[in-house]
Formats: sequence, C-alpha cells, structure tokens
Amino acid sequence: MTNLAIIDLGSNSVRLKINQIMDDGQTKLLRYEKEYVRLSEDMGPEKLLKAVPIERTIKQLSRFMDICRQIPNVQLITTATAAVRQAVNQAEFIDRVKREIGLDIHVISGTHEAFLDYLGVSQTLPIKNGLIIDTGGASMELILVDDGYAEETVSLPMGSVLLSQQYHLDDRIEAENLYDAIIHVDEVLSGQRWLNRARHLRVVALGGSNRALAKMYRWQQLDEGGNVPPVHGLTMSTTDAFRLMHQLIATDRAGRSGIRGVAAARADVIVGGLLPVMALLRQLHMKQLMFSSNGLREGLLFQYQAGEVNPEMIQRLALE
Repeated sequence: MTNLAIIDLGSNSVRLKINQIMDDGQTKLLRYEKEYVRLSEDMGPEKLLKAVPIERTIKQLSRFMDICRQIPNVQLITTATAAVRQAVNQAEFIDRVKREIGLDIHVISGTHEAFLDYLGVSQTLPIKNGLIIDTGGASMELILVDDGYAEETVSLPMGSVLLSQQYHLDDRIEAENLYDAIIHVDEVLSGQRWLNRARHLRVVALGGSNRALAKMYRWQQLDEGGNVPPVHGLTMSTTDAFRLMHQLIATDRAGRSGIRGVAAARADVIVGGLLPVMALLRQLHMKQLMFSSNGLREGLLFQYQAGEVNPEMIQRLALE
C-alpha cells in the first residue's frame, strides 16, 4: 500500500490531493485541499513572479508539506504549470521553495499538461471523439480526441487571470473591454486550424472557471426542484451556458460573488476564464457542454499506477 500525494501549483490556485493506492490497484481519497494563491497576479508582459504572490504561495506550500509529512509511506509529486513555466524568475522561485521548505517542484510543459488532462478525462468520462478544454489562470490546454486517442495536445498562453487583468474584466464590465477580450480570444483560437475537426463533437471542460459554471447550473436546477448532480459528467445545453454567461457579465464582482456556485475568490476572474469555452461553443457549433472534475492530478495518478512517471519527479518524505 502506498500513499501518493500530488501538489498541483497552478496560476490561480494550489491543490493537494492524497490518494491511498491499495495492492490491488484500487484507490481511496485520503485528503483534498485547495487554496487560492493567485501566483500569476500582476506578472505583466515581463512575466515576472511578484513578491506578494510568491509569499502567499510559499506559505500554502509549506502547509501542504506539513500535511504530507504526517502521512505514512507517502510519495510526493509536485508540478507547476503556466505561471512558473512562463516566469523569467522561475529558477529563483524553485530554488527558494527547495531551500525554505524542502519541496521539489517540477515544471511541466504545456503539452505534457494537456496530455495529463486527456488521461484524467478520457479514463473517467465517455469521450471517444471530442474536444477537451482546460482553462487555468495563465494558460489553456486543448486536446482533440479521435477514436479515443489524443490526436492534438496544445497549450496556449491565455487564462482566466491573464484575460481578466489585461482587459479589466474583474469588476463592472465595460462593453469595449469585453469586445476587445472576445476579439483576442477569437484570434488566438483561429490560429488553431485543427479545431475545425472538432465541429459538432462533444466538448468536455475543466478548470476552475468552467467548473464554477457547472456549479451555477446545478444549483439553479435544484431551485427548480431537481436533484443536484455531481460536476463530473454534468452536461448542459449551449443555450444554458450562454444564459449563465450573460448573468455573470450583467453584474459586478460583488454580484458574481453572490451567485451560488461562484466562489468569492473567483468572482474577479470567472468572466475572463469562461471566454475561451464560450468562443469554442460558438465557433464549432456545439450543442452541449460536458464538465470534468478530473484532469492533471488524476492523469498523474493513472501514470503513477502504470509506472510511467519519471522517478526523478517522485519525492519520498520521512514521517514526522
């Protein structure tokens, strides 16, 4: 029996997931933690991790390490994605984390991140043919699934924090700012000509902003007398997705914070975070949207179980 801990350091949040892996391959979730650290905050065009977000992030990473050290027989994998991947001071940040809290951070490429998303989704949801979109804080990953295989795995430097800060979508939204942001997203996506192969296929969305949309929808369904379904595997029509996006755009940050399903810490970046999936629904004439709770962390778990994780990524901790 092994306990596998995965720390996923994203641009907006940092997450810890600890799974117990039985000798027969079965898994059991022991602990899950998420904290909003907004590491990519104010990185700007110079792509510099700033002091305040770094301090917030190191504080939470230290807390996660304390948790992991209390777990017997634990093996730890720590990945960093777009914010650290893009940062000009990446090496300084990684060295400081290692020096201060003893944590080894492994920066993964955008295509590796996209492939892990594919593993996490394809092994837990029915997507033989379709498109997977993972919108993070500073990047978005797109995966074309053809006959069950990942035919295209692309990472684009466009995410909820970057779009929201660049186009001032954090509070009350001005029409000209929203227009500029939509044009930018459309231009970035138009460069991916292979996306035409996904027209009318299934779209599976993950990432914090996309999942918040799913949570909004399920709570509104509850108000109509239905049962609250899990986010993983939940589907909604494109019409409902557009309706909920209209609701988010029509109010300000405080108003979005008051919408059930939208965390207050995400209210200032959710509109920017949803622009990519809304663009894909329009451009590819999708009728329905499905959501996944699984992605990078679950993909790493599957790779670990298959013995496909680079041993250098695995950090073994002594029990305190």
